[in-house]
Amino acid sequence: MAFLADALSRVKPSATIAVTQKARELKAQGRDVIGLGAGEPDFDTPDNIKQAAIEAIKRGETKYPPVSGIQPLREAIAAKFKRENNLDYDWKQTIVGTGGKQILFNAFMATLNPGDEVVIPAPYWVSYPEMVAICGGKAVFAETRLEDGFKLQPEALEKAITPQTKWLVMNSPSNPSGAAYTGDELKALAEVLLRHPDVWVLTDDMYEHLTYGDFTFRTIAEVEPALYERTLTMNGVSKAYAMTGWRIGYAAGPIELIKAMDMIQGQQTSGAATMCQWAAVEALNGPQDFIPKNKKIFQARRDLVVSMLNQAAGIDCPVPEGAFYVYPSCAGTIGKRAPSGKVIENDADFVTELLETEGVAVVHGSAFGLGPNFRISYATSEALLEEACSRIQRFTANLR
Repeated sequence: MAFLADALSRVKPSATIAVTQKARELKAQGRDVIGLGAGEPDFDTPDNIKQAAIEAIKRGETKYPPVSGIQPLREAIAAKFKRENNLDYDWKQTIVGTGGKQILFNAFMATLNPGDEVVIPAPYWVSYPEMVAICGGKAVFAETRLEDGFKLQPEALEKAITPQTKWLVMNSPSNPSGAAYTGDELKALAEVLLRHPDVWVLTDDMYEHLTYGDFTFRTIAEVEPALYERTLTMNGVSKAYAMTGWRIGYAAGPIELIKAMDMIQGQQTSGAATMCQWAAVEALNGPQDFIPKNKKIFQARRDLVVSMLNQAAGIDCPVPEGAFYVYPSCAGTIGKRAPSGKVIENDADFVTELLETEGVAVVHGSAFGLGPNFRISYATSEALLEEACSRIQRFTANLR
């Protein structure tokens, strides 16, 4: 009898974490490596948010919190959804988790039975299908196309839905592509979902505040109120508030689902760290003026990276609407020979040779379900991004 659970055979390690770790190891060996794999803002958490946590500790807010989160935070979450997304949720319809990952995992754990299907547009965040697999479900991938901006089309969604479909996962702006859906695009997808009343929507809005130019963020339950009763709207403070290490994610949805997720969390981790929750209260209720400033910096980085990558031989990089990633195609390099003598047969070969030859760590697109592409996180300084893109240009110019 095997000691480890069969579920582990269905799950792969996180490719993004693996790339980041590989870059760390090479740096520790003295290699000059620029790591562009991590999905983490390089900004520090704002001081007022840090201070809120300090004050909470001083007040003695260090005990076990309620499983679903402290009431002031849940009220702040409900107020945020009303203020920014025109969504009416009672605070009891909200839940706080230890990061967005726990929210997603608990939603799947609370709802999936063996054979249940979850439609996931590709490219996708690497953890979605692995979570579905752990929870006994089956991921069904609906491919998107570069010419559509990596956005799911209504006909592709219709084709992916079967009688076994329980969820559609939406992520806008997207990790890894940065693609974000307009209100009209969401409305077109909603029309498909209205024809399938048993399919729920899990919308991951973690990058909501990181959209650029004149793009206006919308979320699907806002665009189509008829989907409100079967939508779990997930968000968190990690990206916009530079609070990745504080591990606070949240969601709102139908009370029956929230109660089920609360029950699972109560047997799993209980509530998220109390002082971190108080910091999140300040994040949501406090000054928001730093967000536009950070967005301006991110947009300048995006424009730099897109411009330089499109000057690299064999690379085609679309302009994403949001997040802090680009997802260029490296199709023009397939079949060519790297300086090492290795023939590049796929995107995994491309990123491996790029790391070995030029010391630039990126993530291969096939890890996100769609290649030949690679993902770059531009959540680092312009100087490093310029150097990294110069190395990529040199690498592709030397392919034969």
